[in-house]
This record gives sequence, C-alpha cells and structure tokens, in this order.
Amino acid sequence: MTTMQNLDVQTVKSLIAKGEAVLVDVREAGEFAAERIAGAVNVPLSSFDPAKLPGQAAQVILQCGVGKRSGMAMEACRKAGVAVMGHMAGGLAAWKSAGLPSVR
Repeated sequence: MTTMQNLDVQTVKSLIAKGEAVLVDVREAGEFAAERIAGAVNVPLSSFDPAKLPGQAAQVILQCGVGKRSGMAMEACRKAGVAVMGHMAGGLAAWKSAGLPSVR
C-alpha cells in the first residue's frame, strides 16, 4: 500500500493536468455547487464511503475547504484499507491563495 500524503497545491495541479490523478472534493453538495475546482468530483464527507471512490482509488487526491475534512476522509480510507494518493494541504483556500482558478 502506498503512503498517503499531504500534497501541495502545485503538485496536485500538475498531477491533474497530466491526467495522473482524480480530485475528489469531500465538501457538502451546497459548498461544491457554490465554488469548486474544475474537474473535481463531489463525494461529501457526510456520506463518504472509501469503497465507492471514482476510478482507481490509488490515483485519488482528496480535497475540501481548508484540509481538515479531506484529512478525515484520508484517515477513513486508511482504516478501510483503501489506498489513496493523499489529500491537498490547505484545500480550496490554498488553491485560491496560489492564484489558481475556481468555478463559481
């Protein structure tokens, strides 16, 4: 099993751009609808099931608003024995702080 890690915004941007990872936003549907990162898939933490992650779980990067909920989702994956690539440290806030675009 690969080691799950905290990934910085630029690493996440690069992996997504190369098609090497799927970004899974664990915020609730209303938050996701209000603002999101283009291409992200919404799997809310309130109904999160590691076994139902899209694509190859090992290519999944979890993301939320500031990194707390995605860290919780990453821990849920670890406990379930589902290896994900990791989560984006700082979440959407860090993404925007880096000057990267979001969809409103």
